[in-house]
Amino acid sequence: MAKLGFGIVGCGMIAQFHARAIADLKGAHLTAAYSTNPENARRIVELAPRCQVYSDYDQFLKHPGLDIVNICTPSGAHLEPAAEAARAGKHVVVEKPLEITLARCDRLIAACRRAKVQLCTIFPSRFSPANQVLKQAIDEGRFGKLTLGDTYVKWWRTQQYYDGGGWRGTWKLDGGGAFMNQAIHNVDLIQWFMGDVAEVAGFTGTLAHERIEVEDTGVAAIRFRNGALGVIEATTSAHPGLLKKTEIHGTQGTVIVEQDDVLLWQFEPASRRDAAIREKFAKRVGGGGGAADPKAISYAGHREQLRDFVRAVQTGSAPQVDGEEGRKSVEIILAIYKAAESGRSVPLPLKADPPFTNHVAAR
Repeated sequence: MAKLGFGIVGCGMIAQFHARAIADLKGAHLTAAYSTNPENARRIVELAPRCQVYSDYDQFLKHPGLDIVNICTPSGAHLEPAAEAARAGKHVVVEKPLEITLARCDRLIAACRRAKVQLCTIFPSRFSPANQVLKQAIDEGRFGKLTLGDTYVKWWRTQQYYDGGGWRGTWKLDGGGAFMNQAIHNVDLIQWFMGDVAEVAGFTGTLAHERIEVEDTGVAAIRFRNGALGVIEATTSAHPGLLKKTEIHGTQGTVIVEQDDVLLWQFEPASRRDAAIREKFAKRVGGGGGAADPKAISYAGHREQLRDFVRAVQTGSAPQVDGEEGRKSVEIILAIYKAAESGRSVPLPLKADPPFTNHVAAR
């Protein structure tokens, strides 16, 4: 079977992780990139010397052997290049978040559906071995009745981080702050583990940074449809930055995962596999996991998710994280923002994008 050709749109920092992930896939190669920034494009070519760079998007989409387009533009600029790629018959990979409003998410999903191309949203944390084994335990019913699901992203970002990127910290292109940009991975994880969200309440604030429009600190209380409760904490104001953590509790067990380490794995009744899981996933993490430096992350999760997408394209089956799955975390975060602005709890699903006074209108 011929290798699938990937193309990257937008060659900033996250595009380098995509390029490294693609280079590790046997059934794929990076064949083209689109960028308006020559320096960013040069960094991609250093990772994939045979990659051809375009500054004309139409020409990029006509590149011979281009099968899959990875959208790595700022969050609020995902829809247009993704929809154009779909109309050109290309399968589409979109970095998180899928988009920054529900209307734009829905337009992107519809464009791919009309074109009959595959769509996935990048959430590499779902492909972490520790999170995979936790999800398996939930699906097997080992927790009994789920009662609490909490997740914490207590990170640090300098003022220079926001000042150095013209789109960071803006409603128009970032779509939000610590919830939408940094903690969205864990928002996705907690609903994947615990199930659909019924209601949220929340508070947000900008406490440690200047010249940004969005929150750098937020807390949310969650009621899930199964009756369980939960908490999400998201911040870029916690110096020096801590590893992200998720805690799942039920009537028959508790699991705590910090980054990719299992800190606690306890069930009643116990299983013969429990000791092996505790040993396998104890203290495996190196580095800070992006807690203080957004570049200090592994590309392994991207690689495994792109491997899953290659399988989906080759077999015609659905990817594990499709557009509809990617939309869920955006809806939860928008509901948190609405709750924080209104001072009232907000039920889900949302009927439409919240009419924030400080939020970008659906374009």
